[in-house]
Amino acid sequence: MPRSGRLWRHVIINTRCTWLHGDPRGFRSREHRIHSSGDYRNPPPKGEHAGLHQFQRDQTRDEVRIGRSDRAIIGREIVRYLQTEGFRTLAIAVTKVHTHLLVELPGALGEVKTIIGSAKKRSSRAMKQTLHGSIWAAGGKYKRVLESSHLENAFKYILYDQGGDAWTWSYRDGTLEGQSGRRRSDVR
Repeated sequence: MPRSGRLWRHVIINTRCTWLHGDPRGFRSREHRIHSSGDYRNPPPKGEHAGLHQFQRDQTRDEVRIGRSDRAIIGREIVRYLQTEGFRTLAIAVTKVHTHLLVELPGALGEVKTIIGSAKKRSSRAMKQTLHGSIWAAGGKYKRVLESSHLENAFKYILYDQGGDAWTWSYRDGTLEGQSGRRRSDVR
């Protein structure tokens, strides 16, 4: 159960320039001003918004990719920051272009965005020698987790379903060491 005034949230943050307007996997602009007819599960027709996607690619820098050796540094820094600020964190997974975390945060979305923004900033600063400039895209997804079954499913999804190259950490690990390549078959 979350503490009073807080909610468990499944937070998803992406690195910069990884999902642009016009993306063939589908996209939504802010406030849905422009959106494709599909999404990543059911892609839109081939070529839909191809011109927009090419324009976006021409206007932005290359997508930011987090190297395998850097994923643990970023993940540890995010967890360290959240714990220092008093936010219980259950799990995190850092992959090449996005990060999932399960964390207890305030109910107010504005506060959540500020807290996660500070965690992003802290992790970017920890990587300034190898990943220059801003690592993270603006915003993210901040899904409310209201039921214990949802909490358990999100926990397992974050730890075991992010791919073999994801760095993962769980409160059960006891230290901030974490590990790469966790599999569901490893579950005790």
